[in-house]
Amino acid sequence: MDLPNWPAPVAACCGALRRAGHEACPVGGCVRDLLLGRAPGDWDIATSARPEAVTALFERTVPTGLKHGTVTVLLGGMALEVTTFRGESGYSDGRHPDRVTFGVGLREDLARRDFTINAMALAPDGSVVDPFGGRADLARRLIRCVGEPERRFTEDALRMLRAVRFAAQLGFSLEARTAAALASCAPLLERVSGERIRAELEKTLLSPHPSLAALPVELGMLARFGAPARQVELSALAALPATPAHRWGAFCAATGLDIARLPVERALRRAVLHPEDRELAALAVTGRDLYDLGLRGGDIGRARWALLEHVRAHPGDNRREFLLSLAKERT
Repeated sequence: MDLPNWPAPVAACCGALRRAGHEACPVGGCVRDLLLGRAPGDWDIATSARPEAVTALFERTVPTGLKHGTVTVLLGGMALEVTTFRGESGYSDGRHPDRVTFGVGLREDLARRDFTINAMALAPDGSVVDPFGGRADLARRLIRCVGEPERRFTEDALRMLRAVRFAAQLGFSLEARTAAALASCAPLLERVSGERIRAELEKTLLSPHPSLAALPVELGMLARFGAPARQVELSALAALPATPAHRWGAFCAATGLDIARLPVERALRRAVLHPEDRELAALAVTGRDLYDLGLRGGDIGRARWALLEHVRAHPGDNRREFLLSLAKERT
């Protein structure tokens, strides 16, 4: 895995930083994805350069998060997040560090990350910098926290749902100590916003292994949204279309979660609370078709409901010509 194989803007960004006397290397999810044989969706770069040095070095930048050392470099059609090596301490709000320290090395920067598979970097020669065994965990298909799991989850409780999400997306298992910490730290999720919880849970539901969304329910992480802590069976979700309406609808029905308590789009809330709307939309005949048959006003709605009841009992009959014939017989 040599530097020329990286996207040209990534190589150019790292090269410019190194020529200016700084360390610079791709880190995190892009390294994980490369090792899994996947095309990275995003490229993040860690560097010893301070934010002001990064800003001075590149023509087009965005001060994404200067407090935490992040500058977005716009280069060659890509938006690259370039972040200064940093250490972190104190997480009084359960999400953001109270204190950020620049001037640390790459290893300490990797040590603050959530999971071993996300705590790797690529050296200038293309070799993998892997101080916490992320590559071995990829081979063993494990999600393992960097260091003490309880500490990682106390720093940011949303990491618990991220662990489940990565396992669901990648088809991995949770390492034993990491799984045990999910149970002991579950109450910490109470201080995480509904928006962040919804986003992570939806990624799990839309993944290839949505049944893992049962784990947060079983651990009581979603009780405040109406899903009591209990064993649930979600194996049927994988057979459903991977759309928010289908997966959320089945998840809520199985767990008791009240979608109205989560900050979701109005259309999704309605689709979950009124699944019949989705069924009506899937009918092979429309209200216009029935209007052309001579139906008017409320008769159109009643006819559509009657056809829907028939299709529920006989799914194979959801064919336009057949349903039009059936509607004609009943008028």
